Amino acid sequence: MSETVSIRFGKGVYGASCAAVADVMRLEHPADGMLSRFFREHPNVGQHDRGTVAETVYAILRRRRLLDFLWPGADVRELVLLAWAILLGANLRELEPIANEAQSKRLAEAKAAARGELPFAVACDLPDWVISRLLLRRTEEEVHALANGLLVSAPLDLRVNLLKTTREEVLARLAADGFSVAPTPLSPAGVRLQGKPAINRHPLFVDGSVEVQDEGSQLLAYLVGARRGEMVVDFCAGAGGKTLALGMLMHSTGRLYAFDVSEKRLTNFKPRLARSGLSNVHPQRISSERDVRIGRLAGKIDRVLVDAPCSGLGTLRRNPDLKWRQDESAIDELREKQRAILSGASRLVKPGGRLVYATCSLLDEENAGTVDGFLTAHPDFRRISATGALAKERIVVPGGEDLELVPHVHGTDGFYAAVLERIGK
Repeated sequence: MSETVSIRFGKGVYGASCAAVADVMRLEHPADGMLSRFFREHPNVGQHDRGTVAETVYAILRRRRLLDFLWPGADVRELVLLAWAILLGANLRELEPIANEAQSKRLAEAKAAARGELPFAVACDLPDWVISRLLLRRTEEEVHALANGLLVSAPLDLRVNLLKTTREEVLARLAADGFSVAPTPLSPAGVRLQGKPAINRHPLFVDGSVEVQDEGSQLLAYLVGARRGEMVVDFCAGAGGKTLALGMLMHSTGRLYAFDVSEKRLTNFKPRLARSGLSNVHPQRISSERDVRIGRLAGKIDRVLVDAPCSGLGTLRRNPDLKWRQDESAIDELREKQRAILSGASRLVKPGGRLVYATCSLLDEENAGTVDGFLTAHPDFRRISATGALAKERIVVPGGEDLELVPHVHGTDGFYAAVLERIGK
């Protein structure tokens, strides 16, 4: 049965919310992991209150710049009151048992100010350095629309394992079980659930009939265009979501390598792989893009996907802490890593083969800038139309030569992808 979060304001959950916010806002680790640890260490926080605590934490992470503008210098306890009043719908009377007279007055002033016109950067609620980079190729109006799309909580997208069932059967089963569900508009294998339902214990998830995967991520697998019997490499497999999608599109034939530098990520991938029923996937840890295994496969691979490590700014709907944890100086380091990985992965591609470079970044220097630099250094590759490649899979995404997905237009996380082809036969 679908679950929705019901926000409840009170002294008990207020204390827990303040403690959780103080913990997470140190920004030492990803927010989801910090919050999970907080709940483990505070088992006295009931299941119902956990929803309120989590919503409070993520609301503050999403709109920290707005809250700072409305109440400069607010401490954690004031920040939680402000988030409840401005972002989560509490009225001032509900907060009277918690807020003192001075705080109540400040909250009323903040509510009035929030209804007025906000400075551009506050309305975007992004760091200045991110805004300035987005403005390099977008107007203020476009950046504002994009930023607002990133402030909306993401829906839960599932990818149907078409080797086990059909999308129609999954939609009917989930609807019968009380979920609010609809087909995704772009991915032929996608299903979108509303609210924040618990899906990981549902029989369809347990038996590998569905996997949690954003629709944009699903489209990247279709962009690779893997066919039956081919040799394919997912060069930065990570948690393995795209690997599983590729294996499905290959009908569990051919040979699909899942490369990653992290043994832990590959170990965590194995239960997902087992549920999927795929028999053509071969997870392998590599030491770097110069690993000897890559040399052995050089020039032999039909399709290579490079979902490169990046700033992750396209995922702010689900990971709002990234905009405060990410550092501008890290972008240059990431660009060097992206260039090295793309160059290393390109060695695998056989003449006439396809190389897909993708990120979940919104920054041009991580996206088209990296690809342009690669093409200059590798004249044996050429760019082909990503939207044209998707059209051949009967997926219509209007746009330019490269694929650029953004939440306020496509309803997905922010993704970029370029399709490159090795010249020759």
